[in-house]
Amino acid sequence: MPKMIHVSIVFLLLFSNAIVYKVCHASSYSRLISGGVDHHHHSPINKQPLAIIAIHKTVIALHESASIRSNLNSLLLGIKVADAQWINIDLEYPEPSQDDWVGVFSPAKFNASDCSSEVGSWPETPTLCTAPIKYMFANQSTTDYVRTGKATLTFRIINQREDFAFALFTGGLETPKLVAVTDPISFPNPKAPLYPRLAHGKAWDEMTVTWTSGYNIDEATPIVEWGFKGQSKKLSLAGTLTFTRGSMCGPPARTVGWRDPGFIHTSFLQDLWPNTMYEYRMGHIMVDGSIIYSDMYTFKSSPYPGQDSLQRVIIFGDMGKAERDGSNEYGNYQPGSLLTTDQLVSDLENYDIVFHIGNLPFANGFLSQWDQFTEQVQRISSVKPYMIASGNHERDFPNSGSFYNTPDSGGECGVPAETMYYVPAHNRAKFWYATDYGMFHFCIADSEHDWREGSEQYAWIENCFASVDRQKQPWLIFAANRVLGYSSNNWLADEGAFEEPMGRANLQKLWQKYKVDIAFYGHVHNYERTCPIYQNQCVNSEISRYSGTVNGTIHVVVGSGGSHLSDFTEINTFWSLYKDQDWGFVKLTAFNHSSLLFEYKKSSDGLVYDNFTISRDYRDVLACVHDGCEDTTLAI
Repeated sequence: MPKMIHVSIVFLLLFSNAIVYKVCHASSYSRLISGGVDHHHHSPINKQPLAIIAIHKTVIALHESASIRSNLNSLLLGIKVADAQWINIDLEYPEPSQDDWVGVFSPAKFNASDCSSEVGSWPETPTLCTAPIKYMFANQSTTDYVRTGKATLTFRIINQREDFAFALFTGGLETPKLVAVTDPISFPNPKAPLYPRLAHGKAWDEMTVTWTSGYNIDEATPIVEWGFKGQSKKLSLAGTLTFTRGSMCGPPARTVGWRDPGFIHTSFLQDLWPNTMYEYRMGHIMVDGSIIYSDMYTFKSSPYPGQDSLQRVIIFGDMGKAERDGSNEYGNYQPGSLLTTDQLVSDLENYDIVFHIGNLPFANGFLSQWDQFTEQVQRISSVKPYMIASGNHERDFPNSGSFYNTPDSGGECGVPAETMYYVPAHNRAKFWYATDYGMFHFCIADSEHDWREGSEQYAWIENCFASVDRQKQPWLIFAANRVLGYSSNNWLADEGAFEEPMGRANLQKLWQKYKVDIAFYGHVHNYERTCPIYQNQCVNSEISRYSGTVNGTIHVVVGSGGSHLSDFTEINTFWSLYKDQDWGFVKLTAFNHSSLLFEYKKSSDGLVYDNFTISRDYRDVLACVHDGCEDTTLAI
């Protein structure tokens, strides 16, 4: 095909039926755009990489001598339903520079995003209003690109319900100029049911299966086929949810970061036998009666509450997402994410349930990243209950009702997290919930809603603590994303609190009264463990072996799941027993009602770097401690 004809087709692809769109809150979103990034350096950055691209400033400058093409036929991406594909992209450009980059767009007609619902305007009319789902600099794999103008880049894309196009830009991320675009590329079935997420239901014998597809209920009925492993199966219907651009609170989620999330389905598998292996697969019954099925997966049902058996729990926060192809300059943003993911995948046989306590993909308003995250963790979430908590990067946005009036969610205001993942909360918009796993009772708070004394959540926290029978479930665990207890992180130290302000002042009386064993937090991106502590005083001089009366709560920061690491203060915090500025996670192992093992493992090697044990009898939980005694009487 002559190059001029090819350019014309590309131009039509981009601008057929196009209208000029306007985007609101230009000043608000412009604060998310940096002045550029030096992609040759690898120091951690705090911005979502997609926010660095000034996509609204794009100039269309299609060049007749520029070309970009893939190694795959446009509609033959694999020979069966698949959820990921590696693609080589060959590009040529006669005027190369070190700032040239390739963006991956989905849908392929990436000018078609509807920004017209926004009120207001940019200082200049935007040509493009849709951010790419990932990008890579042209010289990332070819050192002589600037000399030759030729490069081959390797991308990994996942099924996200739409077709894809690869676009070559010059001018860097700050002043991008579009010079060439590939033909569209599609998966065989873009609508396929994918990325299963298991979670506990509201009853101990209920497991929920949540997944994403492109099928609405008017074209297919969502189901789960499931049953005992190796035996006949039954069908359970699923409910379907989605959300719209109008559900977002502000930019970029409402503007350049918007991408249709597809349809989120959840089925409730009930009346499970305890500690039993089940098989399941998601499916959609089409109008003609045929069924589109996913792969088959397995899970082990939860033990009966209070059951005495080996029970193992993984806890971490702030993992983020990363790109296995090296795109999005991910090494600068979530450098440890894949380390943690891959370490947990390699050890699947040695734990039973996962708690990811807030700050999941750090999408920050770029909604394509939620698909990327659910795909990244699916080898875990498809076979283990994957319980989440709400963090600032899921919920917070000004005037959205969050406790913290920050823009950290990028306009998501909790909607993607609440829809993409199921939690057994009474109201998923208020992301606090309790769940049991055998001898464990978990109270998962929502630090982005008010937790102070007198609030709705405070009353719930006390009820969650008070409702547990410690003779049957001796291990009482509290968790929240923000540090409501103790942390030697430098910014909390600078505030003079070593915690979120008002955290301990409001909650420590509950931890003490109900003898909470361990309180876990994310948000701060490191690992730290305190002594058993109450009112800023260590109440036990032991370091690694605890026994007897529960007279103080151990506080653990484990926001080390994968995001850029946080610095510790130089102040000597006497209550801090172990600090580690590295990526890792915690594993709790309950051997029986009186023996608990705590281990902190690094994501890089899976080895234990900090540990302690708790040994005690039921009478030690009942024992009277300071500010934790019930009223008594001498009456006879």
